[in-house]
Amino acid sequence: MGAHLSVLLEEAVAALNLRDDGVYVDATFGRGGHSRAILAQLGPHGRLIALDRDPAAVAVGNAVGDARFRMVHAPFSALAEAVHAAGVTEVDGVLFDLGVSSPQLDEAERGFSFRFDAPLDMRMDTSRGMTAAEWLNQAPVEEIAQVVRDYGEERFARQVARAIAQARAVAPLTSTRQLAQVVAGAVRTRERGQDPATRTFQAVRIFINRELEEIEQALPQASALLKTGGRLVVISFHSLEDRMVKQYMRRESQGEQVPLEIPLPASALRGGCLRLIGRAVKPSEREAAGNPRARSATMRVAERTEVPWSS
Repeated sequence: MGAHLSVLLEEAVAALNLRDDGVYVDATFGRGGHSRAILAQLGPHGRLIALDRDPAAVAVGNAVGDARFRMVHAPFSALAEAVHAAGVTEVDGVLFDLGVSSPQLDEAERGFSFRFDAPLDMRMDTSRGMTAAEWLNQAPVEEIAQVVRDYGEERFARQVARAIAQARAVAPLTSTRQLAQVVAGAVRTRERGQDPATRTFQAVRIFINRELEEIEQALPQASALLKTGGRLVVISFHSLEDRMVKQYMRRESQGEQVPLEIPLPASALRGGCLRLIGRAVKPSEREAAGNPRARSATMRVAERTEVPWSS
């Protein structure tokens, strides 16, 4: 399944609390590290359904050759549809490993990284949708500024957007090197060790792939599919993702809330559909040293309660 290093591999699989005959979903197959580890612990009657929208990842998954395994070419916003199509109504665990994978960053032609001069694509699913170049060359300046500010948390977002508009007026932006150079000229200062283009590339990638919208749609689907006692495990890699996951799990663990001035007994309120399991988990120093991309990872875990799903 390739040499990609899955982040928090042992911790994530342990957090799923695998049952020998359980049914699980790897919502972000990537190059199959987590899936392989799950299959290694499942018994002959266990099942694993994996999703990925990247055709390259799907090709790897289709070569697994395990009767307990099903690969689906779909974004994880189609989680419930994929699971139901497999004849499954409820599952024992769902794992999300969010963000871009190492192979996507390392394959120059994908256009995710400014380390290479490559076509400005950035699509996780190369079979559909608008490329980064197509959007950057026609989007209004205010829209670009908002995306770079909101998704990249870039304080020079307006300057970056104006620089992009000025550059494309001379010649269309078509390569990662072009974009990185334009951004470098607009970002006056940057944190030590960080390239000036880092935040803009992150922002454009998130926007092109609708990454935050995907998370927003997928988490409730995953929760609704879980059996009582089933686990939801999410690994995120930047603050925007982790904030969404943290707030979602906290909200669904609190249950029904009413204003304090309304005199209702706790027994009259619906409890939370999720129960938080432990604290956020970070990679060990050893893992971070061996895999620098693991340094920003955060894993959060929640367990389905017996309260009927109603969100």
